[in-house]
Amino acid sequence: MQLPADQTVLILHAKVAQKSYGNEKRFFCPPPCVYLSGPGWKLKQEQIKGEQTGFRVCGYMGLDSMGSSLMETQKLSFEEQPDAKGFSCAKALYISDTDKRKHFRLVLKLFFSNGQEIGTFHSKLIKVISKPSQKKQSLKNTDLCISSGSKVSLFNRLRSQTVSTRYLSVEGGAFIASARQWAAFTLHLADERCSRSEFPLREGYIRYGSVVQLVCTATGVTLPPLIIRKVMKQYAMLDVDEPISQLHKCAFQLQGSDRMYLCLSTDKVIQFQASPCPKEANRELLNDGSCWTIISTETVEYTFSESLACVREPVSPVPLIAALQLTGGGDVAMLEVQGEYFHAHLKVWFGDVEAETMYR
Repeated sequence: MQLPADQTVLILHAKVAQKSYGNEKRFFCPPPCVYLSGPGWKLKQEQIKGEQTGFRVCGYMGLDSMGSSLMETQKLSFEEQPDAKGFSCAKALYISDTDKRKHFRLVLKLFFSNGQEIGTFHSKLIKVISKPSQKKQSLKNTDLCISSGSKVSLFNRLRSQTVSTRYLSVEGGAFIASARQWAAFTLHLADERCSRSEFPLREGYIRYGSVVQLVCTATGVTLPPLIIRKVMKQYAMLDVDEPISQLHKCAFQLQGSDRMYLCLSTDKVIQFQASPCPKEANRELLNDGSCWTIISTETVEYTFSESLACVREPVSPVPLIAALQLTGGGDVAMLEVQGEYFHAHLKVWFGDVEAETMYR
């Protein structure tokens, strides 16, 4: 217990997945990513390294309820990043049209290369959609709407080619367009009347024409206030105010600027000046790099510590705590811990003091 040996598994994935048709495989976009962090991975590695060389973590990711066959899963190999986190992504996962489910989860199985199982970790629920909604979203069906304070990913794809996909990401405190890694951004509705320094957040669903703020969930780096615009055939529509829906094409105009839009140029994020449309004053002509696709994302994080105990059992399912509630006080104080993946054999400790634990 003296030695902090936390091991964290972080899974990032989109909230919706477009199903494939016939032989056309629609790979999940953005691709589900896994990050391994915490000092425990290194400690474990050093402990087992003494026994064997070339020791590493490997994994498989697939869709749930596919039986135990590894045929449909994708092998993940982790690479160490500059920030010492292990990173891997499953680029070729898809859901076929023979799978009639409306929702599914991703399943991640992790092993050490000596064959020892680490555990099985699940993503949050992913909704299956057939294609991006063309009809105007009504706030009666909020299933596909995007609410203020939720997380999104933005990507740009030239001429519908998968290989040209670039994701908005953050590296070294700057915004970049990456072909490999994507960042999850918290999308906030801003209050238009306030200056940038006092930035009150608003509740509600995000509509086109709103002023929004994009904040990177991992680094906290923020873009200046932006007006989100609907994109139709490469035009930014200035008079549309309907709610935004999953996988819609949109553009981000810098608030207070003269038609300047957030744009990518290979791997750089730059500003692009749109041209006015002489025939229609409520449209502006964009270039390819300033048209983004928006999708809601989820993150799920599992943290555990095996320290240097020789654990033969997998650590999963890792308990996730949703709420803590204290009742009573003094000698009869009781802490109620609510969450998922609990079971009757779980014991709760306060530091190195074991508590009497009841399960219900």
